[in-house]
Amino acid sequence: MEEITDAVNSMTISETHKKNRIQVSNTKKPLFFYVNLAKRYMQQHNEVELSALGMAIATVVTVAEILKNNGLAVEKKIMTSTVDMKDESRGRPIQKAKIEILLGKTENFDELMAAAAEERELAGEEQS
Repeated sequence: MEEITDAVNSMTISETHKKNRIQVSNTKKPLFFYVNLAKRYMQQHNEVELSALGMAIATVVTVAEILKNNGLAVEKKIMTSTVDMKDESRGRPIQKAKIEILLGKTENFDELMAAAAEERELAGEEQS
């Protein structure tokens, strides 16, 4: 019984870690959808984990670079690996490349986000 309790306790720790993870696809959403989602996750959790497989890796790297170049994020950790999957068309096992990039807020993240929100408000007032 004690083993089950330990397993449940460790499971909740890993689940809270997943709340700040974005799994990026290279076909479903536009690039800035992921950039804006990552900003929101960093506001809520102070860090975000971007994850992708195969062809979507380029998208994840681009999202991370946009956030870093705009002074919003710093790299905390980059992990690469391969994942065994089944080829949909042939049904045989294949390996796909996987990347996980953990980004944290910069010291001036909140100031930059507040300035951007203020700019949007001013732009909205000018249009009225």
